[in-house]
Amino acid sequence: MPRPLRPPISNGLYHVTSRGNRRCEIYRDGADRKHFLALLTNVVERFGWLLHAYCLMSNHYHLVIRTPLANISRGMQRLNSMHAQWFNWRYGCRGHLFQDRFHSVDVEDQSHFIELSRYVVLNPVRASIVDHPAAYIWSSYRATVGSVQRPTFLACDAILEEFAPNLEHAQAAYASFVKAGIDEALRGRSSHVPGLTPDVAIAAMAA
Repeated sequence: MPRPLRPPISNGLYHVTSRGNRRCEIYRDGADRKHFLALLTNVVERFGWLLHAYCLMSNHYHLVIRTPLANISRGMQRLNSMHAQWFNWRYGCRGHLFQDRFHSVDVEDQSHFIELSRYVVLNPVRASIVDHPAAYIWSSYRATVGSVQRPTFLACDAILEEFAPNLEHAQAAYASFVKAGIDEALRGRSSHVPGLTPDVAIAAMAA
């Protein structure tokens, strides 16, 4: 049964995830991911969002976004429907690409926000794809620490400002913060279930 619709709010801060139907792939190669990022750029600009962090996996993705206007549902509907059209056209598929609606969790406070900035970029480590997020090109980690040019759609200053007023010091401190979570991410590999949203994954680990 579909989840009930939440009323959108102005200046909402969300951790958003969306996964493939039956945990199927929503990206098969780099071209799919590049096209999705182009769509994401369009949605961020069109709806005035602030995208603080992201990670594209194979069958799901994570976004940490602030919506100055109450338009998260409209923006997500556009993002997912346009990507599904592209995917179905490219691979000759039909039907739903995504499972149900997107999943969103309200970010409760600054500590939750900062922890999410680490959780999101450590997904490829938990999934045994890489041993360090710097080795994964489909997340916001490398742009946030300054090792690659920051894309226009990424507003990571809100994260970095929590670590230091100076940009270089903040980037180094954020890199250290993420590094401190790698051991736990490596330990979590045995219980990682691909495609699960964080609250469901935690429940599965506890069961």
